[in-house]
Amino acid sequence: MDTMRDRFIAITSQLLAEEPRLAVVLADISADGFAPARRAHPDRVINVGIREQLLIGAGAGMALTGMRPIVHTFASFLVERPFEQVKLDFGHQGVGGILVSAGGSYDWPAGGFTHMAPGDVALLDTLEGWTVHVPGHPDEAEALLREAVDGDDRVYVRLSLQANRQARPVGRSTGSTGSTGATGFSVVREGRGGTVVAVGPMLDNVLAATEGLDVNVLYATTVRPFDGAGLRRAVGAGPSADVVIVEPYLAGTSTAAANEALTELPHRVLGLGVGRAELRRYGQMEEHLAAHGLDARGLRERITGFLPA
Repeated sequence: MDTMRDRFIAITSQLLAEEPRLAVVLADISADGFAPARRAHPDRVINVGIREQLLIGAGAGMALTGMRPIVHTFASFLVERPFEQVKLDFGHQGVGGILVSAGGSYDWPAGGFTHMAPGDVALLDTLEGWTVHVPGHPDEAEALLREAVDGDDRVYVRLSLQANRQARPVGRSTGSTGSTGATGFSVVREGRGGTVVAVGPMLDNVLAATEGLDVNVLYATTVRPFDGAGLRRAVGAGPSADVVIVEPYLAGTSTAAANEALTELPHRVLGLGVGRAELRRYGQMEEHLAAHGLDARGLRERITGFLPA
């Protein structure tokens, strides 16, 4: 299986030939992959070098002219380092664009903490009007990217090396198992003992962790806007609700959204994700998952410890 980043480069290169208003702005990252597209479209594939503030500014400037920019680099350099430009150049000026990150929270541990961005979604949460996609498979990344290119709003697509074994339908809302509705979460497994929301590449580990448990499992590839209506439907009409949200970035990023969705119902929410403590022996991605309790074993211990027996 190709990676999400590989798929992004291939599909975006194809879309450049099909969509005359589409442009790509790079900051060295993935420049080799886009070299053929840059030769074919030198005026619409721009590499600004290692200048992340300029990266965002150039993309927003293109949007002001009516173009649809895709702005790409590692998440730490796309959201954290140029955050003021994201806030002002896109948000304050009221223009749309697509930010596509690579690297996730710790995809390249050898790069150290400078190349890790577990707080990227929480940081974007402070801004108005961003749609946030967290695909769990290259096929999902492709579908969400194509959807974003067709729009004019502000979209963040968070790519990762971690992926689920199979792709699932994206951009739809909860119904019965496997069904879809308007926008939001899909039901993967039904149960009566609580609800677990798995975000993007967390799904396989959540399914392994909840094997044999009588719980709902929802799958989310779009976390903003948050599918509050889908969550309310999933918890049912009981007197109370217990919800666990498993995210591949900062733990607790979506607990406020879940609490708001369940305001009228007594409830408990547990947010699982990447902890705030920096792990300075960088190791491998699998070791980070285990250290943050995001492998199947760690998730099962914390989920069973929280949900009623």
